[in-house]
Amino acid sequence: MKFKPLKDRVFLKYSEESEKTSGGLYIPDAAKEKPQRGTVEAVGSEVKEVKVGSTVLFDKYSGSKINIDNVEYLIIKEEDILGIVEG
Repeated sequence: MKFKPLKDRVFLKYSEESEKTSGGLYIPDAAKEKPQRGTVEAVGSEVKEVKVGSTVLFDKYSGSKINIDNVEYLIIKEEDILGIVEG
C-alpha cells in the first residue's frame, strides 16, 4: 500500500529500541525520555528539509501512530522532527 502525506506531514516507519543496562537490567519504555527514531517513507508537498530514506529523531509523544500490515508507522509534522541522523 502506498501512502502520500499531505502538506507539511512526514510518514515514518517507526522503530522503537529496547535497551538493557550493562548489568542486564531492562529499562521499560515508560522510564525513557529520550527521542524516538524513524525512517522517512514519504513526505508531503510542503516538506522542505527532510527527504525519503532519511533517519530522523522526534519526541516520544509526537504524531499519530498507525499500523499497516503489522508494521508501525507514524504521521508527524515536519516541525516536530528534532533532527536528521547522519552517517
